[in-house]
Amino acid sequence: MGHEHKLEIFRGLWKFKSNVSKIWGVFFFLCAVTAVEVVLGIMKPEWATEPRFLAMKLINWIFIILTLVKAYYITWDFMHQRDETKGLRRSVVWTAIFLICYLILILLIEGDYIFDVYKENYIKFNF
Repeated sequence: MGHEHKLEIFRGLWKFKSNVSKIWGVFFFLCAVTAVEVVLGIMKPEWATEPRFLAMKLINWIFIILTLVKAYYITWDFMHQRDETKGLRRSVVWTAIFLICYLILILLIEGDYIFDVYKENYIKFNF
């Protein structure tokens, strides 16, 4: 009945002695990533706000990547996905990926429509 949780993060690079110390380790890692996001959001350095990559500022890509890193560690460690079977992990991850891609598609389509309405001052679809 007793199932031992894995007590390391970063693919075994950082090991802990107990579950409590592991929770605090992941918590402090997530705090550090959040602090980096906050500092970048407040300072908005020129090296991150000027260049564009795939129609977005570099700082926006940094925020997206750091947010995905935090989401990964929250689900992997706090929601105990690491200790589940491969099938359950894949069903959770693939469902989330599908829904996120679908949401992005809807946002891009609607955003393009709103952009055209404001730019050309006409409506393509009359709902």
